[in-house]
Amino acid sequence: MGRKIHPLGFRLGVGQKHYSHRFAQTKDYPKFLEGDRKIRTSVEKYIEKHLKDASNYGGVGHIEIQRKTDLVQIDIHTGFPDLLIEEQSLGISQMKIGLENMLGLESRKLRVILSSVTQPYAEPKILAEHVASQLKNRVPFRRTMKKAIELVGRTGDRGIKIQIAGRLNGSEMARVEWAREGRVPLQTIRARISYCYHPAQTIYGVLGIKTWTFRGTE
Repeated sequence: MGRKIHPLGFRLGVGQKHYSHRFAQTKDYPKFLEGDRKIRTSVEKYIEKHLKDASNYGGVGHIEIQRKTDLVQIDIHTGFPDLLIEEQSLGISQMKIGLENMLGLESRKLRVILSSVTQPYAEPKILAEHVASQLKNRVPFRRTMKKAIELVGRTGDRGIKIQIAGRLNGSEMARVEWAREGRVPLQTIRARISYCYHPAQTIYGVLGIKTWTFRGTE
């Protein structure tokens, strides 16, 4: 028990907040939900396409979307926004134009903000992308998990858990391996748990990577 529900959805309204903020009629909810999904997918694909090794830049931790009366604000939380701006300053403008065309907005109605994540490797998504990049380079999975736990340990989090499933190290039989440091109480609603699932496409198949971080209780 305790493994059949999404850790973030389980805690919404208690220790987890929504990443989309808006006020709309019930009939408009599906349209806005689909629009938010397209925005997040487009931003992540753009950064993955233009930054071949996103882990070196901290990747994208999460994306917050705020819909107001005459403004859609997209806040991209990334590990190293300064490097992203230096390398792809023109590309960010192109990404904004693409989002405007996709959403049918005028330039004055869309705002893109890059926010810095103080501790990049404390973000499960950034950590999962780092693990995936190591596995794609054929680094042994045990060494990868150990190194990832060391990176998170420097951020002061109380607990970290990493799970990798698939044909580990190219073995014939798929299996699940995990490592944990500290406490990760998945059944405590007041626990501030951050979670991410990220697939890694390797030469011997797809590996599923799951990361949890525990930052104390509310």
